[in-house]
Amino acid sequence: MKIEIGESLVLSWLRHTKKCQLVQMNWKPSVESWDLMNKSVIEQVMRESDDYFKHEHDYGIYKKNTSLSQLIKQAEIDVMGVSYAGGLRSIYAVDVAFHESGLNYGSKDETIMKIVKKLLRTAMCVHGYFDCSEGDIIFASPKINYNIIENLDSCLIQVEKILRKNDLNFNIKLIANDYFNTEILQPVLEVTSSVADTSELFMRSIQMYQIFSEKSSISQLPKKIDTNSDDMLQNQRKIGERVREKLIQMFEENEISKEEVGLMQLAEYSKKIFGIQMPLLKKKLLADEKKPSRYWSKPIIRAYGAEYFICSEWYEKINKSCFDKWVGLKSQSTH
Repeated sequence: MKIEIGESLVLSWLRHTKKCQLVQMNWKPSVESWDLMNKSVIEQVMRESDDYFKHEHDYGIYKKNTSLSQLIKQAEIDVMGVSYAGGLRSIYAVDVAFHESGLNYGSKDETIMKIVKKLLRTAMCVHGYFDCSEGDIIFASPKINYNIIENLDSCLIQVEKILRKNDLNFNIKLIANDYFNTEILQPVLEVTSSVADTSELFMRSIQMYQIFSEKSSISQLPKKIDTNSDDMLQNQRKIGERVREKLIQMFEENEISKEEVGLMQLAEYSKKIFGIQMPLLKKKLLADEKKPSRYWSKPIIRAYGAEYFICSEWYEKINKSCFDKWVGLKSQSTH
């Protein structure tokens, strides 16, 4: 059986970072032997998603899959993980793709349609064969070009809305680019030296590299496997650093009103003013709350008696001019 290096990496991530006791690569349903539960709900999700993407985006996401049975027969999830703790079960279903020159399933629209289809079908399988309506449904890739992410983000928000409308509370997540590095790659590299499982091929390849490396620290890896070496990711980090530094400064100097903090928590406002797909700020509701997907864990904005996470999805070519324009207007209004 062919094993992709991205799948091996995600398997190690689910085992050692997400603490999954059960992990399987290349999961497929046994459609002949297993009963498909919650069929009416799944069929409703298929109809609603098909209608929405046809009418709003002219996407035929299911193409020749005219029936649910055809769609499910073709299902394959790259890596599945189940974690048990305190009597609770957490399910992770991950599709991962690694294209060195950037994710490409054809045209931009074809690429977006395929990702949307994968995520929806994965959610259907989890609900139909595990009788589970909660969990993380993830598409992961170390390199996706910004022009795809710009449109894909809004599509994934709609996917989650369709699922929640049908009482399926799955978290639909895109882990890509710099976030792929910090969320998946680096945590796995940090535990590589303490794992001695020969079945985890990604880790074994890193351990082999270490044998011949003059430097023993995993953090000293050669540039060829440094996902931050790409120019786009460097640009993303530059605008991200500017956003964080400037926002902290403006909050410290009381340049942002309570009313605007409220607006910054709205996706529509953040898209219109900053060109980002997520709300700029997300309120921290619990003292021990972990940062949400696509938000920085640090720094935390403290303002008007509350704490807020800052959106981490910024791109030089798309967002820099929007953010600089907003900063300029704020500067004019305070002088």
